[in-house]
Amino acid sequence: MARRPGAPAAYREEFSFVNPLVKYLLFFFNMLFWVISMVMVAVGVYARLMKHAEAALACLAVDPAILLIVVGVLMFLLTFCGYIGSLRENICLLQTFSVCLTVVFLLQLAAGILGFVFSDKARGKVSEIINNAIVHYRDDLDLQNLIDFGQKKFSCCGGISYKDWSQNMYFNCSEDNPSRERCSVPYSCCLPIPDQAVINTMCGQGMQALDYLEASKVIYTNGCIDKLVNWIHSNLFLLGGVALGLAIPQLVGILLSQILVNQIKDQIKLQLYNQQHRADPWY
Repeated sequence: MARRPGAPAAYREEFSFVNPLVKYLLFFFNMLFWVISMVMVAVGVYARLMKHAEAALACLAVDPAILLIVVGVLMFLLTFCGYIGSLRENICLLQTFSVCLTVVFLLQLAAGILGFVFSDKARGKVSEIINNAIVHYRDDLDLQNLIDFGQKKFSCCGGISYKDWSQNMYFNCSEDNPSRERCSVPYSCCLPIPDQAVINTMCGQGMQALDYLEASKVIYTNGCIDKLVNWIHSNLFLLGGVALGLAIPQLVGILLSQILVNQIKDQIKLQLYNQQHRADPWY
């Protein structure tokens, strides 16, 4: 059959605007995070079923296990849209994936800006979380291990000072406190002893009753809030790298999905063009 003079030879039936590289790159990108989301949900459900989270709820306001489940489910639904949308070349699912991912990225960006602008309020919130964690130190083993790790890592004790441990009912210095740990601090507040074979868990006994100068010979007397703030200020490039590492996959997902959507739209236009001219004897 003769072809109309000037008709584009590229617009043949077998030609496709959809680039397989873009399509399957987005497909495997979403499949990876889809699997990660299922792992997050599984870990969250396991953590929720295997332990009581009253202490975590009290000091963090949000149960970490529930937070992990919620984030995992949202991530599962979001990546499912990108996963199926790229495989089936579905514009609706791809647009949903792109818009939702853009919203998540903008929310993270806004949270970072607000945290920087309202750093004083953020500091107050961190102080509140640390004080609540001190109160519930003995109520949850995981929380206890986390606090001990933080105090040893940052060489600190308590929130503002080592005397903050009096907020805990076991370490409280009141005369009517029957605890054997009265007026003490956790062992993680103690200064490290070189070549110590066995950790002395009672090294903080009675430390709150001592003044700063005497206590500083045995334990860390500075609080963890200032230490944490100083660590953040001295590791801004590291935190910026982590933030960039979280942002890049999101931007890649948005970019790939929009490229694929535009290619699918062009492919639909090509199909309509071919259908309109299929009956043309000169085509």
